[in-house]
Amino acid sequence: MTFAHPQFVIALVLVPMAALFLLWASKQRQRALARLGDAPLIQRLSATVNWRGRRWQAALGLFALAMLIVAVARPQWGSETQEIDQEGLQVMVALDVSQSMLARDIEPTRLDRAKLEIRDLARQLNGDEIGIVPFSGAAFVQVPLTSDYSTALKLPGKRRSSLISRPGTVIGDAIRTATAAFDPKLASQKVLVVMTDGEDVESDPLASAREAADQGVMIYTIGFGTPEGEVVPETDQSGRVLGLKKDAQGNSVISRMDETTLQNIAETGGGKYYRATADGSELASLLAEIGGLQKAQLQSRQAVRLIERYQIFLALAFAALVLAELIPDRVRQRTTRAWLQRVRRSAGNSLPA
Repeated sequence: MTFAHPQFVIALVLVPMAALFLLWASKQRQRALARLGDAPLIQRLSATVNWRGRRWQAALGLFALAMLIVAVARPQWGSETQEIDQEGLQVMVALDVSQSMLARDIEPTRLDRAKLEIRDLARQLNGDEIGIVPFSGAAFVQVPLTSDYSTALKLPGKRRSSLISRPGTVIGDAIRTATAAFDPKLASQKVLVVMTDGEDVESDPLASAREAADQGVMIYTIGFGTPEGEVVPETDQSGRVLGLKKDAQGNSVISRMDETTLQNIAETGGGKYYRATADGSELASLLAEIGGLQKAQLQSRQAVRLIERYQIFLALAFAALVLAELIPDRVRQRTTRAWLQRVRRSAGNSLPA
């Protein structure tokens, strides 16, 4: 037997404490009666008191208290299998892991900030499935759609923009890859969240967004960076910063966020564009936006749970209290009637019958 709230089991110590209190109260009552007068007279006057019944009432009360405490602790034993239907959205996140995402115009970096938002998003989804598509010069499905959010949180290590060896940024390819990862058999709304700085000169993201929209995918974009831009660091395979990235003329490469492209992608995909902020308020807006979208059954799974047995102990406590109330407080005794007859005879039959 296990308990859902084992911390309440310690309250069983109240039972012996209550028993000691009742014993002390009984002793005090006996001393008070002894101070009233003649002991034989008091004994005869209280002859109809059901002392044994009162002891049974006290015992039943203590038993009921113990059963109530056990019931509050929620005892469980045995198990049963239940079929659980999970409803929600399909949410794919396309994460830009290109070199430009290491710029520090958003602290600590654009990429690190995007990873934090993915973690926050996964923690706040309620029943929705989530998948992740990293991209730079190519795109691939790192985490297929799943409701196991712990899996979705296993993102590349800090500052690892080298997850994809091919340099560049192909937002259009990322949109196509993410769109293909949705389950077309499910009726739930398909949502794609693109997290990037928007720089893309290699693909056609608007054409990919139109294709995705035709397949029922809503696209939301979150822009990381600033329009003014920031220099891009050069790193090795382990993520260690070696210096600043240079162009062919030896000048430092400056990466600027392309808000116009991101706004056009979101508009084409039927969604909205958000700029990443220091407090992450855009994520709350995104969650509020997709919270009203159509949800549908994603999958059915079997869950094994322990069977609650607190009802048994509640019933025992109730039965004990009812039984205690049925015990009479006084009993009729023949000895009392005989004693009254003797008192009347000694008084000359002056007492009324």
